Amino acid sequence: MLVLTRRIGESVLIGGEVTVTVLDVKGDSIRIGVDAPRSTRIQRAEIVEAVSAENVSAVAADPGLESALRDALARRRAPDA
Repeated sequence: MLVLTRRIGESVLIGGEVTVTVLDVKGDSIRIGVDAPRSTRIQRAEIVEAVSAENVSAVAADPGLESALRDALARRRAPDA
């Protein structure tokens, strides 16, 4: 992991298309702005982790659910005869 120190108004350029700018610092919170192409998916890590954990527990609650979902998706993708 690269660790950088930035002040308010300073930015970091990622991959030539994504700019992360420090907007504000208050106590232990930092507001950042992310400027990226619309095609770039930007997600908060804790939300992705929570959704993933919820999905795992949902499948664990009903072991047959995964195969039922796979079957339903396969039928949906199959060309009409």
